[in-house]
Amino acid sequence: MATESTNGRIIQGNLKKLVINLFPKQSECSYVSCYCEENVYKLVEEVSKVYPNELHKCFVVFISNQSRTVPLWRQKAGKDEDRLVIWDYHVIFLYHPEPDKCLIYDLDSELPFPTYVHKYVTETFRTDHILKSDYFRYFRVIPAGDFIKEFASDRRHMKRPDGSWIKPPPSYPAISTTSISHNLEEYIQMDCSKGPGMVLNLTQFVQRFYKPAT
Repeated sequence: MATESTNGRIIQGNLKKLVINLFPKQSECSYVSCYCEENVYKLVEEVSKVYPNELHKCFVVFISNQSRTVPLWRQKAGKDEDRLVIWDYHVIFLYHPEPDKCLIYDLDSELPFPTYVHKYVTETFRTDHILKSDYFRYFRVIPAGDFIKEFASDRRHMKRPDGSWIKPPPSYPAISTTSISHNLEEYIQMDCSKGPGMVLNLTQFVQRFYKPAT
């Protein structure tokens, strides 16, 4: 279905339904390589300031599995033609403004920013059927409003045993709440009985967020 952009908004097809383009310029988004959870935190923070009425339609999605080996295609860090990488985890921002419309914002993807969920899933996750079970992707989906209130990271996972940085951290202070300095592991682990939000497998994730227009 054709789209047209105007005044920072996306106009959908003949129905002329307005879907806000939450981040018109990817280049203006806060981004630090290898700190995907903090990059997404900054996206949520921006929505809470600029489009607070849209926050309840937004979700933060952690992607990982028990073996911490998740293959994702079309990632900028990928070296081969398909841009395949194996992350221990990844985090994306999801905007679900209408039952049949869902957009994914991934600052590490070479796909458009944003990309509709069906295209993103097809090109980034492909299918679990071609993978060994250790590589199956699981998705912890957290309402964005909860995430911005509860998430904390002191960045310990990015430090070597001697205290040096594996990758340089963002210039702003580490994210914390009034009572918690670090709970990143609760988001990365994919035990559905623990942690915030809900944990879905790939099929459940698609069924939850992809509703073909009728």
